[in-house]
Amino acid sequence: MGRAQGHKTRDKNKAKLPQVPKNMKSDGIDVEYSAELADHDDLEAQARSKAADARVKNSKK
Repeated sequence: MGRAQGHKTRDKNKAKLPQVPKNMKSDGIDVEYSAELADHDDLEAQARSKAADARVKNSKK
């Protein structure tokens, strides 16, 4: 028995995996936010998030 014979059934599924179009993919952010209902903690968290995003964006360049 050859080495490749045991892997054939496992590898057949790769051709059948569904491909999702880019316009249907989400960025993972689905948070509702209302500026009218925001308190100090919400505003601070938003500022920290923006600062973290800026750090990541600068480090990728």
